[in-house]
Amino acid sequence: MADKDSLQVDWLLARPAQDAPLHGARLRVEGGRIAAIDPAAPTGNGLIALPGLCNAHDHARAVRATALGGFDRPLESWLFYLGVIPGVDAYVCAASSLARSALRGAGRVMVHYTRQQGLVPLVEEARQVARAAQDVGVQVGFAVALRDRNNIAYADDAEVLASLPAELRTQLAPRFGKPPASPAEQLALVDAIAAGCHGPGFNVQYGPTGVQWCSDALLRAIAQASADSGRQVHMHLLETRYQREWADREFPQGIVTYLRDIGLLSPRLTLAHCTWARPDELALIAEAGARISVNTGSNLGIRSGIAPVQQMLAAGCRVAMGLDGLALDEDDDALRELRLLHHLHKGWGYDNKLSHADAWRIASEQGRYAVSGIDTDATLTAGAPADLLVLDGHSLMEDRLFDEVPVMDYVLARATAGHIRRVIVEGRTLAEDGRVLGVDYPALMQELTGSLRAAVKQDDHWRQTVRALDGTLAQRYLHAGGSACC
Repeated sequence: MADKDSLQVDWLLARPAQDAPLHGARLRVEGGRIAAIDPAAPTGNGLIALPGLCNAHDHARAVRATALGGFDRPLESWLFYLGVIPGVDAYVCAASSLARSALRGAGRVMVHYTRQQGLVPLVEEARQVARAAQDVGVQVGFAVALRDRNNIAYADDAEVLASLPAELRTQLAPRFGKPPASPAEQLALVDAIAAGCHGPGFNVQYGPTGVQWCSDALLRAIAQASADSGRQVHMHLLETRYQREWADREFPQGIVTYLRDIGLLSPRLTLAHCTWARPDELALIAEAGARISVNTGSNLGIRSGIAPVQQMLAAGCRVAMGLDGLALDEDDDALRELRLLHHLHKGWGYDNKLSHADAWRIASEQGRYAVSGIDTDATLTAGAPADLLVLDGHSLMEDRLFDEVPVMDYVLARATAGHIRRVIVEGRTLAEDGRVLGVDYPALMQELTGSLRAAVKQDDHWRQTVRALDGTLAQRYLHAGGSACC
């Protein structure tokens, strides 16, 4: 949409599943916001307008996991498969990933930047990601990954290396034997990235990778820096049962209690996953005003479990939806991820634990703060940001017989990226009729895959090492109570 433009639709779902849709409306947009919504006679164009969707946890990876050989692997070994390809141009990587997100429904995306391409210094790499976000038009939260321990398993690296077979130890030691940067150095790097990139559309955040991967000193430093600066924090927590077991050993007082006590648990914090969180922990998270980004498809794909979304909502937690680069079909389809989340967590029989309105708020409203720091609801109303998802009602409801069947029922039951006509963020159309407008997505993917195919070696010894480590870790996690070190 232009700076001043209008959009006429046959159905406007300003607050999906909370209010009756407006049958026929014209939205006027000015300066990235909805200037007015006027009733208008339906034209028969079949368009359905809803609040835009957010992806509240992702990583903007170059390649999806199955192409790397990581299909159906648990997180603890799956992570190593992400490193079997060489670094590529950061702009091409980010632009292709963000374009796919826009094409498939998410106009705001959280990028927890845990995989550096490494071809240029990280500050310059972040600038390339920011330029990609601007070109695509996606609003990005950029969490700079911070970690300083437990690179192989949930135990000291030296202990883990000593427990491995000699051949594996020889291969892993050079990669994981380097001392980490100090907390002060890591925070200074975040400051440098923020100085060069932070601004409208690119919200730089602290990104501790997880308590198991961050020392007490680093987490305390992040908590203090966030309190001093107001900068948001994005972190994984309790994603797998092995992390649960580790947390119970290391924090007998409770891992969420620990986060509260060091000052990290606050409204500025978004916690990805919480798949294995307990009711008392959810109560603490809710009390603090922190958010949780659940990643339903990812949790299923890498065998992490099913998050207690019903308990999260009952506790009063603010819950958002993430795709984590691993939606059900590895296609970044935000609408299909919404349907998976809804079906898996809605309850059984007449016991309704997740309403249609709840599902849409999870997919749309709470993610806006996690990504962009916008702490308002996502209702389409005059003065609100013009974040719109426009669907093709003709194809979505081709067999519609009765007017009283809610349009929202069709959206939750059937809608996929194939039904998207437009994705609009702050008045800018990012994708329209299956095409991303700001970049040439097919050309980007061709360049990305061409670069990777030219660079990878089919007989690369590191891929063999990862496969061997996979088997070794499996045995150790199964028989060592999650520590994988003894």
